[in-house]
Amino acid sequence: MRRALASVSTMLALGLLLTACGSDEEEPPRVTAAQQCDGTLSPAAAGALESVLGAKKFSAAGSGGLERAVNEVIEDQAAKGRPPGRRPMCQVKADAESRAGVDISFRLYEAADLYDDGTEWTAQGRYLYGMGREASADNKAAYLFVGCTSPRLKGSDEQPVPVESVLKFEKPVKGAYPDNTPATREAYLTVLHSVTLAVVKELQCKDNAGLGEKPVFEVKKWRGEQEG
Repeated sequence: MRRALASVSTMLALGLLLTACGSDEEEPPRVTAAQQCDGTLSPAAAGALESVLGAKKFSAAGSGGLERAVNEVIEDQAAKGRPPGRRPMCQVKADAESRAGVDISFRLYEAADLYDDGTEWTAQGRYLYGMGREASADNKAAYLFVGCTSPRLKGSDEQPVPVESVLKFEKPVKGAYPDNTPATREAYLTVLHSVTLAVVKELQCKDNAGLGEKPVFEVKKWRGEQEG
């Protein structure tokens, strides 16, 4: 009887051990904010990412996003016509029940793509900032437009190549966007500036395409806004 009980105990222990091992194998790897987006996030940007996603750990980051984004800008600038859509340079998913995330993408833009066109966007919750050629943000997305003159971009010495970067907050189906506050918008712009700065440096843009080492949070008036 004791032998039978011992056998049962051994089997139970073995089962628990196998279950534990299986759980460890199924658990996906988790990484820090600083490891996201091919390591292009500054300490301030990593902290901003944690803030907007409410997490300290994230799904494992993919590799090659920075190099791929730079090469695609070069390819698109050399191609004729409007370039095709491209995959995001990086996608970040929070390691939390919220499952919120952000996507950051790069593409070439045309003058008509700029938002400061006379529309009073502030009334719709979007604010204009004095960074790059144009920057704006609300609680759903942030946009940054720059012009790049680089030996890697043919003809850019005569006409700077227009490069747009976009950060979009990806909310889960049952979730919500962050509150549209200065803190939210500045967090978005901090992350987007850091990644964009890394891209323009890899592109060898003259004067880093007009971007400083830190983001600019100076709020400007849209051309359609009334003074006062």
